[in-house]
This record gives sequence, structure tokens and C-alpha cells, in this order.
Amino acid sequence: MSKTTGGFQSCLHYMFDYETPKTLVIPNLSVGFVFRFIQFLVVLYVVGYVCVVQKAYQETDSVVSSVTTKVKGFAFTNTSDTDPRFWDVADYVIPSQGDNSFFVLTNMVITPHQTQSRCPELPNPSSTCVDDCDCIEGYNNPRGNGIWTGLCENYSTTVQTCEVLSWCPLEIDTTLPEHALLAAAENFTVLIKNSITYPKFNFHKRNILSHVNSSYLKRCEFNRATDPDCPIFRLKHIVSEAGEEFEDMAVKGGIVGIMIDWSCDLDWWARKCYPKYSFRRLDNKHPVNNVAPGYNFRFAKYYKTQDGEETRTLIKAYGIRFNVVVFGTAGKFGIVPTIVNLGAALSFLSLVPMVADWFMLTCVRKRDLYSRHKVTYLNEDAVTESVSMGTSYGTQ
Repeated sequence: MSKTTGGFQSCLHYMFDYETPKTLVIPNLSVGFVFRFIQFLVVLYVVGYVCVVQKAYQETDSVVSSVTTKVKGFAFTNTSDTDPRFWDVADYVIPSQGDNSFFVLTNMVITPHQTQSRCPELPNPSSTCVDDCDCIEGYNNPRGNGIWTGLCENYSTTVQTCEVLSWCPLEIDTTLPEHALLAAAENFTVLIKNSITYPKFNFHKRNILSHVNSSYLKRCEFNRATDPDCPIFRLKHIVSEAGEEFEDMAVKGGIVGIMIDWSCDLDWWARKCYPKYSFRRLDNKHPVNNVAPGYNFRFAKYYKTQDGEETRTLIKAYGIRFNVVVFGTAGKFGIVPTIVNLGAALSFLSLVPMVADWFMLTCVRKRDLYSRHKVTYLNEDAVTESVSMGTSYGTQ
């Protein structure tokens, strides 16, 4: 019975005994140094990294953006494969309006005067034949150029291929010009108009800044040193800043990213919100694995002859597609994140005495003495009072 009563009293004491701190000054320089040094590290982390670098006291919002582009420039070509021709923006910008991007034609393979008729397929292992039995009528080879008619025809004096119903004559795209037909496109310019908003803060701005007027736009060109606020870019400079040579890239085409960073600090004491431009090549340019390099597509221009027959000119277009990529985050002072991070800072500081206690009771030479005085139990019947004590560190 007494054991049961004693156990019950011990349980009550464990649950309801009250602990109160009392300062115990430890005149030890090493312990005091560890305590203050850890406090310094915590304050440095909170002020330097959390507040200054991460700006954790701010609320944030992501940018919402719209982009329009306008390309200007002209070129003249006169080669053995094509007639003399003048090119303007309606000829080399395809399509005229893109979704945050624009394409500039730089090279091409032209197949003129195509009509819907029958002609021999281009030679390849699946289309060569000896007689009509090798050609299945109605067969549609997805990698071919038309539907087989069932006849085997002479492609040349030495090769026979299956006849196809298609747009004839067929395109031969293996004769791509070694030098870009529209190499002069490097001197074309593009005006980029970019409007952004941060809905949470009701903030609106565009890359044509308030001090830019129409007369300035007529004569300016983007330059990081002299005209960093000009929204007009020369294509050669864009490709050059992306680490490429325009003449080389223009032969088979590629994709270049125009990156506009709208990272903004909207606090009244900073109020910094300006676009920052950068450029990079986005498509893969692997020095070894260079299968299907560049960027190209096909389109056709249709006509009708005087006899009413439909004819077309097929163009396999090579060129550079410019993608305008807008990104950014804005921050502004908010009371909620400030309180949250202040509470986190105080919680970090409250852990410092625990670390200092561990150092004092583990690494210090007089740890046994400190351990005896660190925690004491109050005996209400004793003449000399003993109390549970907290600890401070330093010298007297």
C-alpha cells in the first residue's frame, strides 16, 4: 500500500512540480565566447540572409505579360537558282504575327511550278522497282511524297521508281545553299513591346520606359553600354550575345531566346522595376549528335494558270525563330511574412542557451562543478533554499 501511495505522489510531483529559472553566472571566457558567437551567427543569418538576400519580409507575386513584335528591314537576292528579287518584311517574317515569337527567313529550297499530277518517286530503298509488280497501287508511304499508282517508271536512265500521284515535280531538298540566301537579315531590327502587370500589387509597366519618346525610338538601338533602355534590337547582335555567329546559324536555322527579366522590388524605399535583357540559343547544338539540326518548315504559294489549272511554288524555309520569354517576381513589404520570420528568428535565438549548455556540460574542464549547480531541487523543509536555476554566461 505504501509503495502504491509513494508511486502516486511521485507521479503528481512529476506532473505538477513548477520549474522557475534563476540566473547562474558562469565566469568562463570560453563558454561566454561560444554563447555570444552563436548569437552573432543567428543574428547575421536573420539580418544578412533572410532579410537582405531573401527579402523574406516581403509578399511576392508572379508577372503577367503580353508581347508584340515588329520586324523591319529589306534585302535583295540575285543567285543562279532564283531570279533577282527584293525582299521586305511581308516576305521573310512568317507568320506576320506570332505568339510571343517571330520567325525570320534566312535560307530556302524552292520548288516552282508544281501541279497535281503523276511522276516517279524519288529514289530510296522502298521506292525503287523493276516492274509494276513491285509497286502496290494505292500504297501510301508516310515518308514518301505521294500515293503509288501501281506503275514502275524511269526516274533516270539507270534507276526506276514507283510512280506517285502528288505535287510534281517533287521537291529535292538535298541541295541546300551553303551560304544563307538572306544573309542580309542580320541587319534587320525588331521592336519588342512588352507590357507587364503584378495583379496582387496593382502594378503596371512596360519596357518602353517613361523617358523614352518617339524621336528617341526612331534613332536608338539596344546597347548595354549606351542604350540599355532601347527596345529595338539588331538581329545580328541578338545572335552574337547568344554566343553564335549569324552567318553560320542562318544556313540551317535555329531557335534563340530573348529573355526579359522583370524581377522587381516595389518597396517605396527601393522602387526598382526595370527590364533586364539576356539572350541564349534554345535548340540543341551538339557537336557530335547533330542529327536533324536547325529549324525549318514548308509552306506554299498557290496560283492559277490562264487555263484554270492550280499550280504552286513550294518553299522549304530555313530560318531563326526568336522566342520572347518574360519572367519575374515582385516583392513588397507585408506584415504577415514579417511577423512569421521575426518569430522564426526569436525561436532560433531561444536555442542558443541549449547549445551553450551542451558545450558547458560536455567540453569544459569544470563541467562536473557546473553540472551540480545547473539543476537543484527545492526542499521546503530545508533551512537553505535551493532553486532550479537558469544560466547566463560571461565574467564578473
